[in-house]
Amino acid sequence: MGRSAVLALGLGSLVCVLFVGSLLIGPSTASLCDSLSALVTGQGGPLATVMREIRLPRALLGVMIGGALGLSGAAMQGYLRNPLADPGLIGVSGSAALGAVLAIQTGLAALAALALPAMALGGALLGVLLVLLLAGPRGTSLALILAGIAISAFAAALTSLVLNLSPNPYAANEIVFWMMGSLADRSMTHVWIAMPFLLGGGVLLATLGRGLDALTLGEDAAEAMGINLFRLRLTVIIGTAAVVGASTAVAGAIGFVGLVMPHLLRGFVGARPGALLWAATLGGAAMILASDILVRLVVPDRDLKLGVVTALVGAPLFLHLIYRTRREGL
Repeated sequence: MGRSAVLALGLGSLVCVLFVGSLLIGPSTASLCDSLSALVTGQGGPLATVMREIRLPRALLGVMIGGALGLSGAAMQGYLRNPLADPGLIGVSGSAALGAVLAIQTGLAALAALALPAMALGGALLGVLLVLLLAGPRGTSLALILAGIAISAFAAALTSLVLNLSPNPYAANEIVFWMMGSLADRSMTHVWIAMPFLLGGGVLLATLGRGLDALTLGEDAAEAMGINLFRLRLTVIIGTAAVVGASTAVAGAIGFVGLVMPHLLRGFVGARPGALLWAATLGGAAMILASDILVRLVVPDRDLKLGVVTALVGAPLFLHLIYRTRREGL
């Protein structure tokens, strides 16, 4: 069995174990058999409701969002040929967060359950259009990065302005907690909202392997190999915008997954960006599931946010990777 097959088997098994753990961990003291039976059959009274309406959507969102963020991080790093690239670099997460903040501040989120994710997706779409307009349809990678930074900074400034001028301290408090990211209190409605964008964007990004591999030789060499750079660039942007916008719309801002997981797994799959796509997908899913389980186990009586845990885990790990890179003289 080759190294890639061992890695795929290990990551796949880890995701399955964490998914089942996410289904079983909670305040309820029901046994493993009773919990799974209630989930499958729908019988068991309140336990079936807990399993199907609370824990299942939380676990499904953990897998989908974690995998999507890991995949988009690997695609962005491969396309920009920069290991520091993050899915939020093109301004999608900041724009989606601004849309959600406006939904909370204006009271639309309280009037309609779908208003918050809908406005977050609208913000993400507007952010992508602005980035494409600023960078140009055939602009360079540097132009794309600069446009993304500009849109992110502008969206962050507007978000701060909304918080600063908010006359309602409860709305401001809700905005701050929402921006920390969480999978708590999500329902199957959130799953159905996010799923088309996460799956569609994920499929687009998963098709980029050959193009990203060719791009490691340079743009001229990639074009000589038959890679359409304009189509590749557009696919990266649209795919990343779809998965990051949908993730932010239903779970808030969750950082470090797309930045850290490609770094951790690159040493196992080699230098080919195409081979890193599937590994980062499984790794991202495992990271979000494990972080969400930690949220429920470490301080179960407090509302610890998922984005806080991923930052606490990801930031020191990223610093270690930077130290190792400097020590190896890379």
